[in-house]
Order: sequence, then structure tokens, then C-alpha cells
Amino acid sequence: MNREQNLKEIREARAVGQQALASLEDARNLLDSAGNWGLLDMFGGGLISGMMKHSKMNNANEQMERARYLLQNFQKELRDIDVPGSFRVNVSDFLVFADFFFDGLIADWLVQSKISEAESQVVEAMEKVRTILNNLNQWEAQLLRGI
Repeated sequence: MNREQNLKEIREARAVGQQALASLEDARNLLDSAGNWGLLDMFGGGLISGMMKHSKMNNANEQMERARYLLQNFQKELRDIDVPGSFRVNVSDFLVFADFFFDGLIADWLVQSKISEAESQVVEAMEKVRTILNNLNQWEAQLLRGI
């Protein structure tokens, strides 16, 4: 692959990676909010806090599905780049996060546990996407310098 084509592919991958990262950040914020509403609900918040918690959870689930879709696209874009081994990071490690997030919720404490676990997975995915984006930036800089 020639240098110009590689630069184009890097920019395309970076754009999708940044979209995925934004979606993950939105999911994390929604999960954090759901967790806060869940705590209030556990300590007698009533109908409103329960409704808000579930609304935030539903929104977080939608955002996580969007992030998963974008991460899959990110992985496809990364395959188009002729990247040296030192810049490679395996995206597939975190494409399966949150499969179980809303399955079989029974009690409020279990909901809090699921929210916290999903939030941890989202944060881990965000860190990996940031690492890949940093690697893409470094590789692009080297290509631009003609290394």
C-alpha cells in the first residue's frame, strides 16, 4: 500500500474510532446516571427514581449497542491499514462487552451490580480505543515524516 493510501485509511479509521469513543463516553455517562438513580431508588426514592433509573438504563443500552456497531466498523477500518506490528492492538477483545447487561434483573441491588459492571467494561473499551487512536496518530506522523 502506498503512503498516501495508508494516510487516507488511517484518517478513516481514526474518524470511526473517535465516533466509537464518543458513543462509549455517552454510555458511561448514562450508566453513571442510572447508577445514581438506582442508589436513590434503593433508599426509598419511589416511583420517579425507579422510572428515571430504567430510562437511563434503556438509553445506556441503546448507546452501548451503537458503540458496539461503531467498534465493529473501527475494526474493519483498522484492517485496511498497513500498520507495523508495534502499532497493532486487537479490537476484538472488547467487542463483546455488555452482552448480559439487562438479562434477568431481579432486584435493585443486582441492577446496581450490573450497572457498575457494564460501566467498568465501557471504561476499559474507552481506554483501548484511546490507545489505538494514539497509535494511529503516531503512525500517521511517521508516514508524514517519510519514515
